[in-house]
Amino acid sequence: MPLQRSRTPVVLLEIANLASGTGNGVVLVALPWLVLDLTGSAASAGVVAALSILPALLILPMVGAAIDRFGRRRISVISDVASAVSVIAFPLVGWLWGLDLSWIIVLAIIGAGLDPAGYTARKSLIIDTAKAGRVRLESLNALHEALFASGFTLGPLLGALLISTLGPISAFWIPGALFAVSAVCVQAMKVGDSGREAIEHGADEVSGWRGLTRGLSALGADRALRALTIAIMILAGIYLPTESILLPVYFEGLDSPESLGFVIAALAGGAVVGAFSYGWLSTRMSNYRIIQTAMTGTAIGMVVMAFLPSLWLLALGGALLGLAWGPMEPLLNTLVQQRIPAQEQGRVFGVQMTAFYVFPPVAMLLTGASTERWGVGVIYPAIAAMLVAMTIITLSLQSIRQLNAPVDGASSQ
Repeated sequence: MPLQRSRTPVVLLEIANLASGTGNGVVLVALPWLVLDLTGSAASAGVVAALSILPALLILPMVGAAIDRFGRRRISVISDVASAVSVIAFPLVGWLWGLDLSWIIVLAIIGAGLDPAGYTARKSLIIDTAKAGRVRLESLNALHEALFASGFTLGPLLGALLISTLGPISAFWIPGALFAVSAVCVQAMKVGDSGREAIEHGADEVSGWRGLTRGLSALGADRALRALTIAIMILAGIYLPTESILLPVYFEGLDSPESLGFVIAALAGGAVVGAFSYGWLSTRMSNYRIIQTAMTGTAIGMVVMAFLPSLWLLALGGALLGLAWGPMEPLLNTLVQQRIPAQEQGRVFGVQMTAFYVFPPVAMLLTGASTERWGVGVIYPAIAAMLVAMTIITLSLQSIRQLNAPVDGASSQ
């Protein structure tokens, strides 16, 4: 096969990845702004953010099993089409009946429940795309997460522009179109499916409830990977309310969507550089050293942001946070691809995504209610202190150091 043709799946996957990331970045800004614009309530923004995450807790374990059983590409396309429809529903419902808080909650729940399936399926496609494109696995993981983060850089800026020109409701047309682009690109890919191929060559295939729990048992059997997953789950619960509630509330109070977009874009821009650097870092640093550097830098960036300094310093803290955390996503992808058998990778990615959704709903409800009472200036430093404490605990775990050791029987390039 000519080299140029073999790289086509890489190009298509990453166009889909960038389009989806940009669409999600627009929604990240537009949804809380829409809630605050209609209700003026930080608590309501917290309720919407929390409730929109809950369906993923039920859907993602089934998504992992579906990816391994029915195919990675198929599930990705179905999810992106469904996400496009759910996002376009915001302006359609607004035009037909008028949006209120109840409608926003329903549509946010539907959209948030569908979108993680596409993200998970595209993660599962990385190893097959790397083989087809003759690309080093670590390098493609770095590129993949860097481009997704690029979408989160462009998306908030685009979302802020759309809010200020078209309004928060009409802004949702654009992410709907971007999710459709993602679906078309993945549908056009011609790659194998290492999970299905492993089953065809004699690997055990399970279905029913045992199939849904297989990813949990596979992850649980790897003590080091399990420990890292739990740590990131808790860190996500601590951090995510800052993006979905605290920063929107702060800048909505200043009536400055452009500033919100600027700070979120700085976060994502740092993450782009950090994620892209993983391919280079993986040849020079151990897994533990990458984790240590990432978590320490993230804690420092969070502390800088927590005291709500001037806009430029706030953006600088966000850029540092994103830069430090950036290598963690491609590292986590690579660890699963190297340590988990191919026919179970979709399930494990699904379990991990579910774990990362466990704490945020409760944290968002508590953050929204406490911010309503005490204000952003009090709650942001408290959350930063919790993140610093969790970072210290995580880096002290002996099991995290074991991530430098390979696991027998796992799939690798």
